[in-house]
Amino acid sequence: MTVSLAAHLNETARPTPSPGRSLPTAGELRRALPVDPELAGRIEHQRQAVRDILAGRDDRLLVVVGPCSIHDPAAALEYARHLAELAPRVSDRLLPVMRVYVEKPRTTVGWKGLAYDPDLDGSGDMARGLELSRRLMRDIADLGLPVATELLQPMLAPYLEDLLAWVAIGARTTESQLHRELASGLSAAVGFKNATSGDIGVALDAMRAAAHPHGHFGLDAAGRPVVHETAGNPHTHLVLRGGHGEPNYRAPQVRAARRALEDAGLAPRLMVDCSHANARKDHRRQSEVLLDVLAQRLEGESALAGLMLESHLHEGKQPLEPGRLRHGVSITDACIGWETTEHLLLSAAERLR
Repeated sequence: MTVSLAAHLNETARPTPSPGRSLPTAGELRRALPVDPELAGRIEHQRQAVRDILAGRDDRLLVVVGPCSIHDPAAALEYARHLAELAPRVSDRLLPVMRVYVEKPRTTVGWKGLAYDPDLDGSGDMARGLELSRRLMRDIADLGLPVATELLQPMLAPYLEDLLAWVAIGARTTESQLHRELASGLSAAVGFKNATSGDIGVALDAMRAAAHPHGHFGLDAAGRPVVHETAGNPHTHLVLRGGHGEPNYRAPQVRAARRALEDAGLAPRLMVDCSHANARKDHRRQSEVLLDVLAQRLEGESALAGLMLESHLHEGKQPLEPGRLRHGVSITDACIGWETTEHLLLSAAERLR
């Protein structure tokens, strides 16, 4: 058979795939960094507290708060200690849950999170990333804080899910069948974000799909391929995050979302993400969104069960320049600083009293 020169050049120009680097299995990492029975019981209690809020049995406001992403475990733990000290002062009206996001979705390319590239240099030491991610989540849970994350790569879930009290499925993956199947087998409550376009229909479809049992491909704790049989997750809810630069947290959009949930036969409970399009990409406007949500709650909008804030030790964001990074400043989306966060949460609890 004659092969054209163009085809030959295209074939020979392809890089040789690098051999895969081995990773620990989920079972191996869990044995190396175990969760003792006391901590496991505390995490289950935290999960139940989240479920009670989402079911309307607890009238507190669920607040998922923390860095946009984790790139420095030491700074994240410092933030967690601040939040753990604050939590008892607001716990009568708020349930703070810390964002511990170790994966970041990328629109094109970029740093994908602590689990993927813990050294921030493109070396991609994922074995170390998994170990650091699990250790950090366990340390934060040991402080008494519920832990939240976004599960982006389904294969990461078995490494971390026993530490999680709340899970997000992001705007780019809410429509994914794999993520709906994943959510159907989680013990933690799951928030599905509306699409980046602002459409909430895909999130409602995801909630219905995740509530049903599924059989899907997966790996067991030893890394063997298996069929996972899930029971379905009834503890899901909608997260409003705006779309195409336009907010959707105001009262008319919240009422419309509540009606859509009711019409779909779903519990009319939702969370507002105070950042992203709801803040028009300006981290400083998160406080405006929070105050609007509180006002709606005080006017009797029972559908509003929670909110989310992107917050770090210090305000703003910084470019990823290894060796020149400022402590406690985000390298992904800009965040509000700790002092502002503390003020907002104390004020929110006081208003809700």
